[in-house]
Amino acid sequence: MNDRLHRTQASRSAAIKAKLDYPVIDTDVHVNDYAPILEDYIQHYGGSKLVDVLRKTQGSRFATKSQGKDWYQQTPEERQRNRTLRSPWWARVTRNTLDLATVTLPELLYERLEEQGSDYSILFPNDVLAPLGAGNEYRQPLHRAINHFHADQYRKYSDRLTPVAGIPLNTPQEAIEELEFAVKTLGLKVANIPGGVRRPIKAIAEKYPPAEYPEIARHASYVDFFGLDSEYDYDPFWAKAVELGVPLATHYGSQGWTGRHSISNYMFNHIGHFADGSQAFAKALFFGGVTRRFPNLRVALLEGGADWGAHVYTHLVDRWEKRNRNAVQQYNPANADVELLADLFERYGAELLNGREINRDTLLRDSLGLSALHHSREPQGDELDDFAAAGIESVEDIRKRWVDSFYFGSEADDRTIGAAFNDRANPLNTKLNAIWSSDVGHWDVPDLTEPLAESWDLVEDGVITAADFKALVFDNPYRFYTQAHPEFFKGTRIEQKLQAHAQKRAA
Repeated sequence: MNDRLHRTQASRSAAIKAKLDYPVIDTDVHVNDYAPILEDYIQHYGGSKLVDVLRKTQGSRFATKSQGKDWYQQTPEERQRNRTLRSPWWARVTRNTLDLATVTLPELLYERLEEQGSDYSILFPNDVLAPLGAGNEYRQPLHRAINHFHADQYRKYSDRLTPVAGIPLNTPQEAIEELEFAVKTLGLKVANIPGGVRRPIKAIAEKYPPAEYPEIARHASYVDFFGLDSEYDYDPFWAKAVELGVPLATHYGSQGWTGRHSISNYMFNHIGHFADGSQAFAKALFFGGVTRRFPNLRVALLEGGADWGAHVYTHLVDRWEKRNRNAVQQYNPANADVELLADLFERYGAELLNGREINRDTLLRDSLGLSALHHSREPQGDELDDFAAAGIESVEDIRKRWVDSFYFGSEADDRTIGAAFNDRANPLNTKLNAIWSSDVGHWDVPDLTEPLAESWDLVEDGVITAADFKALVFDNPYRFYTQAHPEFFKGTRIEQKLQAHAQKRAA
């Protein structure tokens, strides 16, 4: 066997790491599962039938079908006629076979962390998402089996590696049951949740039952983002996550949504899709008052970068200043001075009116334009205040319920991270909680030894400062996990290194 598999290799990232006086936490490493061993666990939880369900969901995760045929089986004419989404393809590293093995073999990954430059990594096994495509009967046993497999696979390496638990959110009760099992029975301490779930539009489903009209059901649906306008009350789940001290993370994308539904181009569908999906989920938690009711809830929104977080934060402030419950009265038709309006029309509107009489009873309505909103009744109470559930009374409240609650996973070479740290532009001179998320294991990281060095390149290029880099790779990730669970790093390499640094400073 090649000796290079048994010793740490020199790398740009290892050289950068050697100069740092603080640990490095990687919040997003994607690992593969070795199927024969995983399927042993699936067999234990549900027999061969559950194994078949797993294989089916794995095979259909990225495949988009219409009329029973996937994209590759269809002709260009069929894709055009059915508007079949071009799905992802070739998403894993292969030419770099050492890295392919590394993200599949826990011992090898553990050995190569020094090359990669991280002290501690949160692992997102690709199969944690597979059960979400299974039916109600199979979703829970699949989650339990997969979570059990990952807990056993990485327990030996828990001082530096921890896998997430996959938690479904189809109903609050299902989510609570799986979270308790993952934490109390398996000892897992981070949860990956979906940012939304598709549900049928009831008025249409009643007329066209999904079992009889699957093609209609595929389009006649909406996305429930859990925090706003949901038919379920998810507060018990958020409360349980806080009670158990579990930080939540999501990789929630929007490929297939309007504007991301090319039938020919994967990159058209891909660019920005994690940001858009995460934005919808985060706004639902904010406007639905979840971050107000659960100020200790911590949510990481991964793979979308951090610039969208700064963008939404800025526009939350802009819009609240113009449309809070008091400011919105600027646009209340009842506050218009109809007499002044009529006087101005008489003085300046002769050419426009061309002899037509002014109707004072309809003048305001007509002046608002044909496209103005007109309602059978005027909005009342909280209907006038989109920020009511969030409890916003000041810009400081927005910062507390957006900036404090959310952490934004940023990949190593993402130059847009500068927006998160731009405290000159962000309201209240705020820096957002960008966290280092290497995304090792996916196609955008062809060499796992490069991400830390690529992030340091942003310092060399003047995109971020050295202090921002420290916040990105250590301060913010450490705060994210320990605010949810103060003893999150107990017994890990992070605790050991912090103690060693403290002793060195004291000497």
